[in-house]
Parts: sequence; structure tokens; C-alpha cells
Amino acid sequence: MTPAEQSRRAAEVCMLAPVVPVLVIEDPEHALPLAKALVAGGLPALEVTLRTPAAIDAIRAMSEVPGGVVGAGTLLTPADVKAAKAAGAKFGVSPGATERLLDACEDEGLALLPGAATATEVMVLLEKGYTVQKFFPAEASGGAPALKAIGAPIPQVRFCPTGGVTLANAREYLSLSNTLCVGGSWVAPKERLVKGDWAGIEALAREAAALS
Repeated sequence: MTPAEQSRRAAEVCMLAPVVPVLVIEDPEHALPLAKALVAGGLPALEVTLRTPAAIDAIRAMSEVPGGVVGAGTLLTPADVKAAKAAGAKFGVSPGATERLLDACEDEGLALLPGAATATEVMVLLEKGYTVQKFFPAEASGGAPALKAIGAPIPQVRFCPTGGVTLANAREYLSLSNTLCVGGSWVAPKERLVKGDWAGIEALAREAAALS
């Protein structure tokens, strides 16, 4: 899968809803009901971060939920890419981009949202054919004003800003012409996961899905 093909697929995923939930799952038993709640609430694209031992099992379980499109976040190595693809991930997200990681996604046929935080990083990825990227860490890198500024000289790249994005500032990002969607963890807070409050998470998802 070429970088251009990856970006086309990434754009399709990003356009499914205004928010991609960024999920940290510690208990694999939470995966299935969590995915069902988020999809029911109108957020079908789900990013499971590879930050816990349960992540791969969670991707495998969530891939069975009708209407869901499950991806793997925090991809750092070629081994991460292979494990995520084998578990059923349809797309991947990385905080940055290395040659080995990019090559692995091409080889495995996994659509990637590679991370970039500066104009130079965006340009390097664009040269390779990545026209859809992750702006990370969004708030720490200047927030929506910085992303808007990058878009002026590089309008052909579109983004999913992630990192410090919340319900309070999501609309500011979504109002930008170079933003396809945002990534955020607020729709699945840890306290609701621990309590198994799936109805509450579905309500948060509906609120996020209504953003424009």
C-alpha cells in the first residue's frame, strides 16, 4: 500500500465522524461493550493505543463490532504494525514517523496517520506522498492557531489533531479547512470504563458526534 493509498484510506476513516476516540484499555473485557457504546453513539472509527498489555486483544475484540472501524494508535515499531494488522486493525496512528515504521505500514498494507508537529515534518511526509497526517501533540505545538498557520503554505495536507484536544476546544480545530477530524480521549474516561458506564460513554459519544 503506497503512501498515497494510505492517505486516501486514512481520509475515509477520518471523515466517518468529527471525533476519533483515543482509547487506553487496561481490561480486555471492556473492549467489546466500549466499542458497541461508541459506535452506537455515532463514533465508528476507534483508535486503540498500544500502551497497555490488553491493547492487541482489545483490537481483536473490537474488530467484531458491526459498524466499527478499529485502528491501532501509538505505533512505534515494525513489530507494532505487524501485531496490530494481525489483530484486525484497519488503520494505524503514530506520534511521529520513522523510515522503518513507514516501510512497515507499506509492507503490511496498513493505512497510516503519521504524526507531525512542524512544517518541516509535514513537508517530509508530503514528499513521500502522505497527504493526511496527525498533528501531534496538538495543544503543546501551538493548538489550532499553529495548525491554521501550517495550512496556509501547505494547504494540500489535511490533519487529525490529537493531544490535548477536548470537547471545549474541538470546534476550534474542526473549523479549520485543513482539519478532517480530531482525536480525543474525553469520550471514554477511565472512571466510566472502570464503572462499566456504557450508557454514559454512549452519551458522550453522541455529544462528540454532533460537533461540526
